[in-house]
Amino acid sequence: MTGNGMIQIVLYLGVLLLLSAPLGLYMARVYEGRPFGLDRVLGPVERLFYRLCGIRPDEEMDWKQYALALLLFSTVGILVLYLLQRFQGMLPLNPQKFPGVAPDLAFNTAVSFVTNTNWQAYGGESTMSYLTQMTGMAVQNFVSAGAGMAVLVALIRGFTRRSSRTIGNFWVDLFRSVLYILLPLSLVYSLALVSQGVVQTFTPAEHVDLLQIEKGPSGKLIHQQVIPLGPAASQIAIKQLGTNGGGFFNTNSAHPFENPTPLSNFLEVLAILLIPAALCVTFGKMVGDMRQGWALLSAMLIVFITLALLCVWSEQQGNPRFNVLGIDQTASAMQPGGNMEGKEARFGIANSALWA
Repeated sequence: MTGNGMIQIVLYLGVLLLLSAPLGLYMARVYEGRPFGLDRVLGPVERLFYRLCGIRPDEEMDWKQYALALLLFSTVGILVLYLLQRFQGMLPLNPQKFPGVAPDLAFNTAVSFVTNTNWQAYGGESTMSYLTQMTGMAVQNFVSAGAGMAVLVALIRGFTRRSSRTIGNFWVDLFRSVLYILLPLSLVYSLALVSQGVVQTFTPAEHVDLLQIEKGPSGKLIHQQVIPLGPAASQIAIKQLGTNGGGFFNTNSAHPFENPTPLSNFLEVLAILLIPAALCVTFGKMVGDMRQGWALLSAMLIVFITLALLCVWSEQQGNPRFNVLGIDQTASAMQPGGNMEGKEARFGIANSALWA
C-alpha cells in the first residue's frame, strides 16, 4: 500500500468520525422533538404540511399502524413513479424527446427506487427525461431514505418504551427526516458539487463536432458527439447521502459530469457513510446510553477498515500474469500501480477500494 493511499484513507475516516457525532446528536434532537435551531426557520413549513395533509403529529401509532402507513406510502410511490416513466413522452421537461419507458423496465425501476435498492438497468442520459429524473428518481431518493430512517427511529423507540404500545407517527418521522436532515444536507452538497463542475442545468444535450471522424458499426461516418447535460448535481447529492445508487448518467459517479474532481469524489464517498455513521450516535442518545452507540459504530468501523485495507492491499499487488508480459504495475507519480482493471482510473486504487 502506498503512503498516498494510506493518507487518503486516514483522512477519510477522520473527517467521517469528526462529522458523525454532531450530526448524530442533531438528528436525535430532531426525532425527539427537542429544539435544534432549524425548527425555528422551517417549523412553519412543517406545521403547514401537517395541516394540509390532515396529519395530527401528537397522535402516535402502534407497530401495525406504522407498518401499514409505510407500505401504503411505498405502494403509492411505486404507482406514481411507474406512471411517470410510462407517460414521460407526453410530459414537459423532455428536451431529448425520449419516449415512455417500456413497462417491464418502468416497473423494475419504480420498485427498486421506492425500496431504496436503486437497481439501474437503464442509461439515464438516454432513457429518462429531466422531469422523470427530478420528480421521479430524485424524489424517491429523498423519501425512500427518509422512510428507512423513520423505521430505524421507530425501532429505537421500541427498545426504549417498555410500557407503551406506540412507536411514534410514521408521517411525522418521514417528513422530519426529509425536511430537517436530508434537504439541508443535500442543499449544501449540491452547491459543493456544482462548485467542482457537476452539471446542473435544464439545457438540452449539446451536439459537438468530432475532431476526428469515426466510422460506426454500420459503416456510416460519425461526425458529431452528443454531450448529455441536465439537473444532475441536485440528484447526485441525495443519491449519495441517502445511499441510494442510481445516478443521473449511465455510469453514475464514474461519469466526469457526476464526479469531476478528487474533491468531489471525496465528498461523494464521504456522503455514503455520513448518515449511517451518525445514526449510531443518534441511537446511543435516544436509548440514553452513548456507550451503546459508540459500540455499534466501533463494530462497523472494525469490519469496514479491515476489509478496506485488505481490498487496497490486494488490488495494489496487481496481476502476476502481467509481470510475465513486462507490464509495469509499480506505483509511481505517473500511475497508481497495481490492478486497475474495473477500477476508477482517475482516482486510483485507494479511492476505488474505499468506494467499494
